[in-house]
Amino acid sequence: MTTIPTSRKVLCAVYGAIALAALIATWSQNVAYFDKPGQFLGAFLNDAKVTPASRSLTADILLFLLAAVILMVIEARKHGVKFVWLYIAGGFTIAISVTFPLFLIARELRMGESDAPHLPMLDTVLLTVLAVAVAALTIWVDLG
Repeated sequence: MTTIPTSRKVLCAVYGAIALAALIATWSQNVAYFDKPGQFLGAFLNDAKVTPASRSLTADILLFLLAAVILMVIEARKHGVKFVWLYIAGGFTIAISVTFPLFLIARELRMGESDAPHLPMLDTVLLTVLAVAVAALTIWVDLG
């Protein structure tokens, strides 16, 4: 049994928190489309292109999704992460902001003791500040 370093455990917890927050933030908005289940996808995609801002965000997320999928397949093959295509399918059906962190957790667990992450203090502080800013902006957007 491979021992998982504390730094990897912390990273997995952070990824898990991101996945949970993403699930809540995305699906709290997706429920608005449940009144017409047969038209969910069409109505959702039409709304995704209503304004220049929504078109920009949609293009941004789709192109991020493509880059993330390429990375996921390569890293899955490199580290033996199983079911990579289920994470990808989940990215389209649930949200890539949910399934990408879940994939990263699976990847971290497969990596075990190898190259445990160690960040300089400045990186840790800046990532924390960014996380707080992103959380606040997500809540602000999610509340409408």
